[in-house]
Amino acid sequence: MSDAQPAELVVEPGPNELRDPFIRQEMKRATVWFGIGGAIALVVLLIQPLLIIFGGVVAAAMFDGGVRLLGRVLPIGRGWRLAIVVIAATAFILGTFYLTGVQIAAQFEQLQATLVIQADRLSAWASGMGILPGRADIQSLLKEGLGSVGKLTSFVGTAIGALTSFFMVLVIGLFVAMEPRLYERGLQWMIPSDARSEFAITIERMATTLRRLLAGRLAGMAIEGVLVFIILTVLGVPMALVLGLIAGILAFIPNVGAFVTGVLMTAVGFSAGMHTGLAALATYFVVQTFDGYVVIPMVARRTVDLPPALTLSAQILAGTLFGVVGLALADPMTAMIKVALERSSERDIEDHPQ
Repeated sequence: MSDAQPAELVVEPGPNELRDPFIRQEMKRATVWFGIGGAIALVVLLIQPLLIIFGGVVAAAMFDGGVRLLGRVLPIGRGWRLAIVVIAATAFILGTFYLTGVQIAAQFEQLQATLVIQADRLSAWASGMGILPGRADIQSLLKEGLGSVGKLTSFVGTAIGALTSFFMVLVIGLFVAMEPRLYERGLQWMIPSDARSEFAITIERMATTLRRLLAGRLAGMAIEGVLVFIILTVLGVPMALVLGLIAGILAFIPNVGAFVTGVLMTAVGFSAGMHTGLAALATYFVVQTFDGYVVIPMVARRTVDLPPALTLSAQILAGTLFGVVGLALADPMTAMIKVALERSSERDIEDHPQ
């Protein structure tokens, strides 16, 4: 025992200790990757609530745009201007449905029945020409497809879920619009202090872009809906009121909304005769041409410039991943991502000038 050598004292850090700079660096990298994976999984699980929250941000941008617009003519406090915007919007919606609610409901039922009849006629013609499969297969496809159309054109089947989500979006938007700086400061607290100034610039640009985008969308919706209603009424196309309402609502979704509006107008027009159908089809092209070459260019001067291919691709992707809500919010999401990427490019140029 006396010849035994004394135990050697190990002074280097063990593999389970974090004092080694290399181990710290690797642990930091692993933490970042695990955090990204966890964030992606969390987004996938909570996508519907997140979409509702983002919809609330979009509604807040609408309210804020109205408040800023009133601020140019009314020298009163922000709270009063916000109250005027909310009251005016509520009165417009309730007044419209009060004055035309019965007519709209009746025309929606008539629209659903007309679409079923027209689709059945089209399928019978296509089946007879050998373009589509047999009539039995067509009937099963129509039953499934037109069932979806019936859900879209019926207030009863989806009223509870749609109204609940819409109400939550409005509530979130109203609270954010009341004190936007409060929520902006809360977001900045979640960002490292050295990146807060850059984050504030990006958020401000996103808010401005979102307000301009939504202002353009609302202007286009109003113009397109009114034009469709007036022209179809003059031409004697059935259900002009509900078609104008649908055209105005779907104008919020470029490309896809215009296509759906054209299909509905054409189907309803041809249900009343060949001449009426051609008149409805001509109305669609006239309104879309006016909207594309007059309204959109005028609005685009003050709003965000989104390429059509990018917009359509984003709508397809968001609609596939997130459904109808994602389709409606595809443009705002794309615009905000575009602003963030542009600001990142500007920052790189500022940090590394040529």
